[in-house]
Amino acid sequence: MKLKLDENGHVVVQDGKPVYTKDDGTDVAFDAPGTVATISRLNGEAKGHREAKEAAETKLKGFEGITDPAEAIKALETIKNLDAKKLVDAGQVEKVREEAIKATEEKYAPIVKERDSLKGELHSEKIGGSFSRSKFIADKLAIPSDLVEARFGKNFGIEEGKVVAKDSNGNPIFSQSRPGELADFDESLEFLVNAYPQKEAIMKGSGGGGGGASGKGGTTQPGGGKTITRDQFDGLDPRAQAAKMKEGITVVDGGS
Repeated sequence: MKLKLDENGHVVVQDGKPVYTKDDGTDVAFDAPGTVATISRLNGEAKGHREAKEAAETKLKGFEGITDPAEAIKALETIKNLDAKKLVDAGQVEKVREEAIKATEEKYAPIVKERDSLKGELHSEKIGGSFSRSKFIADKLAIPSDLVEARFGKNFGIEEGKVVAKDSNGNPIFSQSRPGELADFDESLEFLVNAYPQKEAIMKGSGGGGGGASGKGGTTQPGGGKTITRDQFDGLDPRAQAAKMKEGITVVDGGS
C-alpha cells in the first residue's frame, strides 16, 4: 500500500486517519491507534495462551506412563463397579446407569429440540437480517438480497452471538481498515463478492442486470451476463435455483 497524497503533496486524511491506496486502487483509512491497541491486546492474549499451555503441560506430567487413556478410564470404571458390589452386582450397576441415562435423555429431549429450534431461528434472523439490511447489496449489487444469501450465506455463521464470515478455505475474514479485527458483515460480503468468478454478472453497471426477452434458460445480455425472470426462478426447485446462481444467472423482475 502507498500513502495517498493530494495535489499539494499533503497526506489525505479521512476521519482523522491517514488514507492509503491499496494495490487494487481502492483507498482505506488506516486506524493507527486502533492497530496499536489491537497489537497490545493480541500480545496479552498470546501471553495468556502461553501460560495456559505451560500450566497444562505441568498437569500432564502427572499422567506420564499412561499410553492408552481409554484403557485407563475403563480400569477406573471397573474399580468403581467392584466397590459398588457391596450393594448390587457390578453388571447391575451398569444396567442401572444405562437406564438412568436413557430416562434423562427422554426427559430432556423436548427441551433440547426446542433449544435447537431457537438456535436455528436465531441463525436465520441474524444472518438473513444482515443480508436484507446490507447497504453493500443495496448500493452495489444488481440482484436482490435473498439471492445473494442463497449464494454466499454458507460463508456466514454465528460465533459468540456475532455474525462472522469465512472465506472458501474456512479462514476468518479480517478487516483491512482495522488490522487484527474481524471484518463486519458488509466488508466480509464485499470480499466474497470480489472473489466470486461471476462477479461482473451480479454487480450494478456491469451488464449483468439488464432486461430483454428471456427464455427458459435465461437470456444472454450485451454485457455477457444471463438473466431469468423472477417468476421463472421461483418456479424452479431449490437445486435448480442453486445451479442457476452458480452459473451467474441474474434474476430480474417481470413475468414469464
